[in-house]
Order: sequence, then C-alpha cells, then structure tokens
Amino acid sequence: MTVFELHEKLTEKFPRSLSCSWDNDGIMVSADTSSAVKKILLALDGTAEVVSYARENGYDTVITHHPMIFKGVKSVTFGSLSGRRILDAALNGVSVISLHTRLDAGNDGVNDSLVRALGLEASGTFGDDDAPTLGRISDTAPMTGEELACLVKEKLACSFVRVTGDLTKTITRIGFCGGDGKDFVYPALSAGCSAYITGDSGYNMAEDAAEDGLLTIETGHYHSEAPVLPILSKIVFEITGIEPDIFDSCAYRII
Repeated sequence: MTVFELHEKLTEKFPRSLSCSWDNDGIMVSADTSSAVKKILLALDGTAEVVSYARENGYDTVITHHPMIFKGVKSVTFGSLSGRRILDAALNGVSVISLHTRLDAGNDGVNDSLVRALGLEASGTFGDDDAPTLGRISDTAPMTGEELACLVKEKLACSFVRVTGDLTKTITRIGFCGGDGKDFVYPALSAGCSAYITGDSGYNMAEDAAEDGLLTIETGHYHSEAPVLPILSKIVFEITGIEPDIFDSCAYRII
C-alpha cells in the first residue's frame, strides 16, 4: 500500500465532510506519495521530536491527530520550527498524514474513544453549525458531579481535573468533546447535557456555563485525546495489515 492509498483508505473511514471548515488535514508532508508504507508510527502531534523519532527508528509513515501544518507556512528552512519538521520528514523519506477534526467527529474517533475510556457508550451526537455531529452524548445512570469527576480522573489517569459548577448535582446526560472544547460548551447545554467533559474550555466559558447549570470537567488537552491512539492503531492495522507503534508522550508536566 502506498502513502496515497493509505490516505484514501483513512478518508473512507474518516471522510473530509466531517472536517471543520477552518481545519487543515490530509497528507501534510510526503516526498513521494507513491512510496510503499512499511512501518507506521501514530502520535497526537507531528512534533520535531516525533519526526526525529520516526527517522531514527525507520518509520516511513506518521499518522497524527493534530495537523503538522496548520497555519500558513511562509518559509521552509532549518531556521524555523515548521521548516525543520517539514524538511526533516521530507528529506528522510517520512510521510506525515494528519486527520484532526474528522478524527474528532468520526465513528471510533477521538470523542467515541473518550466516552468508552470512561466505560460508557455514546447515545447521540451534538455540535455547532460547522461540525454538527462532532461531540458525543452519553445518557447514564444517575451519579453526582463529584462521582463523575472522580471517574474521569481515575479512568483517564489525570493528575487532576478542573471542575466548574455544582458537584452535588445529579448527572444523567454527559456531553463529550476532546481537546479544546470551549466552542461546544453551549451546544452541549442546548443538547440537554447536565455535565460536559472536555480537554480545555476556558475559565470564563466554564464559569458562564456553570451559572446556566452545566458542570464542566476539564481533563487537559492530552488526556482527553490520548484514548484514541490504541483505537486508531486497530483501524490502521485493519487497513494495512501493519501493526503501528504509538508515540504516546505528553509535553506538559505537573510540578
């Protein structure tokens, strides 16, 4: 299977129609999209560290969640961070494919994986005009906000979670959006959710939502998205017959 063919197969599973209009996804870097895919690395981010690891360990293809190239690149030289990553990959035969918001919204993607990591199942979707089915809803047996927060902290192995709202309230419908979920706080409330789990929602947005009755639980960006990596590994194996390795590293530390 070639790099181009792998991307086409991934697009069948996670169609571009699911991507947000502002997003950038697809084949980020490839010196030759007709080259054979032999060894695959999965990562949340296409960082310089990930590209260097791929090069040093013989990976020809890296699949990431976040786009390796997001905003317009104005110069590709070893003197800039984006340039170094692009050149390191291209000059050393490493192709990078990024999926981002279509992986968030797609079946078995980031948000389905987040729900399942808590031992729950999705019962519906929600979103905004640009991504109407990106978020996930789980209707659950009643629990308190504190019980839910403790469940999230335990199952996602977080050092802490940030909670805004009433911990004593009874939760029966939960909204999920991995990563930066501030734009989906009020869509979750409109969908009838009594709690909302996301990576980051922002102080003011969470405070305002609490006044409107929504309990927000923030796990940090990494912890809300990392559960997708083993699920994506199974999908890639089914497509290619190659078992990918996972570069699972969190850049930030709690000190």
